[in-house]
Amino acid sequence: MTAGAHDHGPEELCEAGTSLYERALRAGCLTRAEAAATPCLLRFGLLQPSVTDMDRLEPVAAAVALQRLLRASAERIADERRREALVAQNFGPLLQAKARLAGVPDVSPAFKVHSGLDRINEAISQVMADSSKECLAIHTHPTHTRIPPRLFALALERDQALLDRGGRVRSLYQHTLRHAPTIHTRYERLRGDVEARTLNEVTERLLVFDRTVAFIPASKDRTVALEIRHPALVEFLVTVFDRLWHLATPMYPQEVQPPSPEGMTPRQRAIATLLVEGHTDTDIAERLGMNVRTARLHIAKLAAGLGSQSRAQLGYLIGQSGILDQEGEHE
Repeated sequence: MTAGAHDHGPEELCEAGTSLYERALRAGCLTRAEAAATPCLLRFGLLQPSVTDMDRLEPVAAAVALQRLLRASAERIADERRREALVAQNFGPLLQAKARLAGVPDVSPAFKVHSGLDRINEAISQVMADSSKECLAIHTHPTHTRIPPRLFALALERDQALLDRGGRVRSLYQHTLRHAPTIHTRYERLRGDVEARTLNEVTERLLVFDRTVAFIPASKDRTVALEIRHPALVEFLVTVFDRLWHLATPMYPQEVQPPSPEGMTPRQRAIATLLVEGHTDTDIAERLGMNVRTARLHIAKLAAGLGSQSRAQLGYLIGQSGILDQEGEHE
């Protein structure tokens, strides 16, 4: 191959790359030297180093590589949107000043960005103090962190005040938090129309008050939050919550254990589903609210039960076993 034979755009897969990928599928592996002339295969994630020999490259299923690329693209888009929100916040005072000079009455903007945990909690407390009907909440507490006692007490106080005004509280958690001490302490103390359910996976943290104001994270570490008052967006978020709520398993006031087919727990089935989709151990742990070590223990049990000798083989055996097809039969 000549030096210029591989010149093409970063989003393209050339004929040479396609041919070499098909060869890798047939042979099961390639050497790094064989793949050196077609870097697009590595860039697209269609080849990955072998665990036993770093000089050997093994093919990755095209569906798995595509999911990884799309996930990375979605994360880049989310980062851009967070930057847009910060820019909008910085221009907010200038736009309001222009409106005041023009004699336009001040109105609450459809979006506000709050930075810092104290400022976020202050904004939530202010909105919640004005609420009288309901609070819809999705809670995602990572297993490697603990809720500070101050914030736990503040959340209890806010919820109870809403309940005392005749409102209701509906909360969604991940299944991994069904037995968390802080969760049970929370519901032992609250009095009123309060209910909680759980799912294997939930969206990012969400708070909706009286179906008119919503709060969502605007940064990965949750130190920046976006306050939303746009009616269409708030309605969309309420719809997402309602659909997740109807799919969820009751936890409080009447606890129900998630159903499971014989020999497989709901958590293991959730892990098996994500394995087939090509997610890494870290992705699986993050999405299911557990630490990486626990996720790997479950993966090892799945591999032992199916007689798998490798990660790629495990995904294949899960698909062939039909264990994921049993999910609908037990719901």
